[in-house]
Amino acid sequence: MELVVAQDVGKDYQAGDIIVKALKKINFTLASGAFTAFVGPSGSGKTTLLNLIGCLDKPTEGKLTVAGVDVSTLDRKQSAIFRGKNIGFIFQDFNLIPVLTVYENIEYPLLMVQNVPPAEREKRVMALLAAVGMTEQKGKYPDQISGGQKQRVAIARALVINPKLVLADEPTANLDHKTAKLVIELMKKMRDELKTTFIFSTHDPKVVGEAETIFTLEDGDLETRNMNGGKKNA
Repeated sequence: MELVVAQDVGKDYQAGDIIVKALKKINFTLASGAFTAFVGPSGSGKTTLLNLIGCLDKPTEGKLTVAGVDVSTLDRKQSAIFRGKNIGFIFQDFNLIPVLTVYENIEYPLLMVQNVPPAEREKRVMALLAAVGMTEQKGKYPDQISGGQKQRVAIARALVINPKLVLADEPTANLDHKTAKLVIELMKKMRDELKTTFIFSTHDPKVVGEAETIFTLEDGDLETRNMNGGKKNA
């Protein structure tokens, strides 16, 4: 099943009198359950593309379909509702709320974007705490846990809404080698168990090495490499 389809998707930004083409009519398709990496130098368009897929921004041209919905046509309110139901986010700096406990950080999306009864919230949060190995730390605050533990909490928070898609922007950038490897293995385990699609924007060769499909972005253009090493322009 096709989960993300980009058809001639372009994104322009105005910089004074200059129009910057962050993405240049790119085309690609991602199947449900994919473990995919977008790579490329800084300024290549990786974060721009994740923002478009995540309904945080809109393309200047083309059509972008996510989970069967043309998200390029959604208004701000519709985009927020769609994100809340379908998309989880993982960031390089974790983005945990410092005044909330581990448990409360994971529960937060259910309180903000979904009308989930308390018993169901507790069931989901406790299940994910166990899945990411953080049950014993559920009452701690973000400044009381390590970077790797913070990213585990961020993964659980992204998954608590049962998303079709998780977007991860440099999720291992602030982790040491050993911890980054463990976090990648955890995300693959979650993908295999929950059938969630993961899309990464990354420079990390450890993430790239685990990806089944690699998209290389440079100056807004896209090239694809599948796991057997073949290349083609998108």
